[in-house]
Amino acid sequence: MAASGKSKKKMSLNRRNTLVGLSFILPNFIGFFIFVMIPVAFSLMLSFADWDGFNPMKFAGLDNFVAIFKDRVFRGSIWKTLYFSAFTVFFSMCASLGLAILLNQRLKGKGIFRCAIFFPYVASTVAVAAVWNSLFRDIGPINSILRALGVANPPGWTASTAWVIPALIIVNIWKNMGYFMIVYLAALQDIPESLYEAARIDGANSMQCFRGITLPMLTPSTFFVVMMLTINSFKVFDLVYLMTEGGPGNASTMMSQYIYNRAFIAWNYGESSAAAMILFLILGLLTLLQFRMEKKWVSYM
Repeated sequence: MAASGKSKKKMSLNRRNTLVGLSFILPNFIGFFIFVMIPVAFSLMLSFADWDGFNPMKFAGLDNFVAIFKDRVFRGSIWKTLYFSAFTVFFSMCASLGLAILLNQRLKGKGIFRCAIFFPYVASTVAVAAVWNSLFRDIGPINSILRALGVANPPGWTASTAWVIPALIIVNIWKNMGYFMIVYLAALQDIPESLYEAARIDGANSMQCFRGITLPMLTPSTFFVVMMLTINSFKVFDLVYLMTEGGPGNASTMMSQYIYNRAFIAWNYGESSAAAMILFLILGLLTLLQFRMEKKWVSYM
């Protein structure tokens, strides 16, 4: 009888702990369901419908997907987004890791440098876009410096179809590298110093320590950084809209900009939702690929 009473008491305690835990996460689940799941489900439904927001909705089957893939602007937006994302992810990761390693050393005033590098991440995107547009002007400081260095015809930056995406990449790296630097800094400070001491005793130099200790130990953080940078770069909208509005012409029209244009300029919610579903599918496939690559990387290390 005593054992049965203890068992019931334990089950009651476990049930109470479960209810307490659920009470903490339930508001988040409710918010996620209302503000994420319902809009996603509605967008999926709209991708198979013809609707302008005013007239009755009509079933369109796969017509929206056929229409956007016939659209030269949409096909171009896919390649522009891939181009923007590939360079943004690689150089942001390298810059963040380099800054983290540098500011993890015993330097005077490194706290000030950490705050200064992190500041662009929390700065207003509107202010960042306005400042960088001024810097990129033909008579702005950047081209003035390039002319002083002997460049006769400096790039047109945001006014040039060839240089507008590199300009956006530069700004995006500058704005976001501070946040991912903090992620790498936290990971670097978790690496035991004893590993480096043992490696130095065995005669390893700095590069060998970096390749044999630092990089493998940073694998989980690198995976997080790459995944977040990939998702953020594919979803970029505010910076592009504020700096170029997708121009000049359609030279910087990313997928997110195309989705916005089809929905709120062309008032074609069906094609906009279809493009959003394509973006969702691309991100899902890239995320799965990154998970598989991360497992292979860990096993290789």
